[in-house]
Amino acid sequence: MRHMNSTTCILGSVDLMFAMQRAGQCKRDKMHAGVRLLLLGMSPTNKCSLSNVSSVTMLFVAYLNAFWLVIFLPGKPKEANSKSTRCQCQAMIRLLRTDDEGWYINEFRSKHNHPMLNTCAEKLHFPSHRHIDKYTRELVSQLRQNNVNLSKVYSIIATFFGRVENVPFTKRCLRTLCGKLSREQADDDVRKTMAIFSEMKAQDSEFTYNVQVDDESRIRTLMWTNGRSKTQYHHFGDVITFDPTYKTNLYDMPFGLFVGVNNHFQSVLYAGVLMRDETEDTFKWIFDEFVKMTGGKKPITIVTDQARAMEKAIEEVYPESTHRWCKWHVLKKAKENLGAHYTKKSDFRAEFHKLVHEMLTIDEFEDGWAALLDKYSLKTNPYLVQIYETRQKWARPYFAGKFCARQTSTSRSESANHMLKQYVPPSCSMNLFVKQ
Repeated sequence: MRHMNSTTCILGSVDLMFAMQRAGQCKRDKMHAGVRLLLLGMSPTNKCSLSNVSSVTMLFVAYLNAFWLVIFLPGKPKEANSKSTRCQCQAMIRLLRTDDEGWYINEFRSKHNHPMLNTCAEKLHFPSHRHIDKYTRELVSQLRQNNVNLSKVYSIIATFFGRVENVPFTKRCLRTLCGKLSREQADDDVRKTMAIFSEMKAQDSEFTYNVQVDDESRIRTLMWTNGRSKTQYHHFGDVITFDPTYKTNLYDMPFGLFVGVNNHFQSVLYAGVLMRDETEDTFKWIFDEFVKMTGGKKPITIVTDQARAMEKAIEEVYPESTHRWCKWHVLKKAKENLGAHYTKKSDFRAEFHKLVHEMLTIDEFEDGWAALLDKYSLKTNPYLVQIYETRQKWARPYFAGKFCARQTSTSRSESANHMLKQYVPPSCSMNLFVKQ
């Protein structure tokens, strides 16, 4: 016999493995031995093969702490096995067939010449330890639905077994199970999502949702809001922020939140939307549908990022509203495009921030901008030329007299997205995303 380093039991070279299934549990000394069925083609010249095989021969062979039910069939191995070492262990159970198609024990040897595995940690990679019982599966499903990551799930399960070393399956098996649960959750996703919306509608008569479909009747955009959000928008919806950068779902669909502030300067959510793409037509539908769902009132000011498609949609749907770019995105792109000029120790960075944050009049801003570019010889810098042409969208002096409720960035939408990540698992299905 060979002392094996892998999970495959080998008495000779494996030619063909037809099946591997759990056949039961056997007790031997102080351990449970997982019984496995392997159909192996053996080389006639192999030392472990039987001579003059006239019928099928079955052996229960010991590999460390497991007994393996091995059926020998004549044949030639396709390739030599080099993943094991021979230890000449004689432990075995030999079963032979009777004339009436039954079985009887012909020979039994119980003595091993190698150390036995006694701890769960040493047995985890056996095929017998790939099974996860239904109660553990239910626990894993509940934890994953509440966005508990894989490592924490494994640690929680370990508490039921005393410590991690006693968990009867590997983290790899757990990862496989989580993938299977995600696929099951995604089955018939649209029907489940609509069922959740129906339940919300039954609990809140003011709950509203709308779906935009494509030519093949597939969901293109999905938007929803509830009665409380409608009431808050009616009172505090003069200024809104919208940021559709969140994409943690199974279909990698951007998720956008309409966010504002109440009279206590606390963030309030007005509506949520899942979209397949970020085209101008999609944004037109979203902004138009948002106004319809929230009572027909258009915002005075809307703050977004610098997406051109969104800008064109706002100009058409909200022509009288003030569109303001997120100041944080402007500064982020300045850092990306200005390189060495934009560092923490540079004087340029401090003077640029002063222009963005402190200039109160248009004349102050224009004079300061010209002086800054002249001082650092950046008059021909492509990025600075571009943002100067669109200064009415982000420079503070151009919003004098415009009501913005002290909102100059989409940070409130991004904070809401960050909070959402704590409750929604990555790559979750649409129905779970909406439910959370």
